[in-house]
Amino acid sequence: MNIVIVNHSDTQGGAAIVAMRLMHAMNALGHDVRMLVVQRGSDDDRVARMGNAFSRKWDFAVERLGIFLCNGRRRDTLFQIDTCSHGHDVSDHPWVQQAQVVMLHWVNQGTLSLHDVELLHRAGKRIVWVMHDMWNCTGVCHHARECDRYTSVCQQCPLLPSEGEDLSTTTQERKAALYGRVPIKFVAVSHWLEQCCRRSSLMRDCDISVIHNAFPADDFDSKRLHYEAIGIPRDAVVMAVGSRRLDDPAKGWDTLVALTRHIAQYRPEQASRLHLLLYGAVRDVQALDSLALRYTHLGAVHGTESINRVFRLSDIVLSTSPWETLPTTLIEGMASGAVPVACGTGGHADIVEHRRTGYLAAPGDLNDLADGIEWAMNAHIDRETLHDEVAKRFDAATIAQQYAALCGDQTNTSHTLK
Repeated sequence: MNIVIVNHSDTQGGAAIVAMRLMHAMNALGHDVRMLVVQRGSDDDRVARMGNAFSRKWDFAVERLGIFLCNGRRRDTLFQIDTCSHGHDVSDHPWVQQAQVVMLHWVNQGTLSLHDVELLHRAGKRIVWVMHDMWNCTGVCHHARECDRYTSVCQQCPLLPSEGEDLSTTTQERKAALYGRVPIKFVAVSHWLEQCCRRSSLMRDCDISVIHNAFPADDFDSKRLHYEAIGIPRDAVVMAVGSRRLDDPAKGWDTLVALTRHIAQYRPEQASRLHLLLYGAVRDVQALDSLALRYTHLGAVHGTESINRVFRLSDIVLSTSPWETLPTTLIEGMASGAVPVACGTGGHADIVEHRRTGYLAAPGDLNDLADGIEWAMNAHIDRETLHDEVAKRFDAATIAQQYAALCGDQTNTSHTLK
């Protein structure tokens, strides 16, 4: 089966990493899968850039300008909003012309417009759209957070300076029109995301499957490491917390700060044993001073080997984000043998089995999160067992087979794209 994946990038962002893993896993099964991107960072010959230098800049800039003029000229929300108003028509690309299926992943920021998606349908292509966040079921946002307007009519969007219908309303209407005209098989990467879509006025009647992201568990070693040179006492219980940007509010930074203060104030014995191992960029370095527990900050960490090393130095991996669709940090931590503790929201439940492989705390309950950390400190779960759990749930070959079945491999052809 010939498939073309479309994603904004092949290397930058979680969707890019997931899409590349899926491409390689499906190729390993004998399918011919290629990828078209706007930003190309790899030298993989199965990846090509769409458009030209001018069109890539133009589509991105014009779409951002339209959002900027509608959001009250605010820079802080400029990239929290997407409209798919501009993009590239790839229906005449040679790879697309020879493909039976076009698989869309993260196609915002000038990658594809909603009209471009319809052109793929008109070209006779079956369309599979893999959702990595809530954007497909909302008006313009990627995470609705506390807002529930997406369940009816998006308007008075918290990201827009409006008191009635706005850009979120018109974009929601454009999506509804597309979904009504074009048969699309949607994939939610977690059951939580599927539930969000089922609540959405846009997608409650859409064709939605749940398929998890493939993960290379074999690339992760779970044997515990000790490395006192970075200032962590050998007898400390090390709890890893990480993301691309640590103090991003969407990653639950405020919750982490409040949690450390809660533990320091009400659980001094627990506080005396814990040591935070933080990784990720920090926009405001002074934000680290607000933490009430001992910590070591490693800065940005890149690459599988380095990330694996962080978690092999750790006993626990903590996520305080309430909106993660399928948090890779928890999966990476488990694959490295660290016990996961997280808020019981988002896609965490697709990764963690409560009180067996980790702990899921009640949303917004600091005391329950502290209980979860206490449980993890005393659980004594075999590190290899956690690794094997990840290998079982997110095996790349199994995930690739599920996608092949969804795409409808009825051709059994060996024909390859040129």
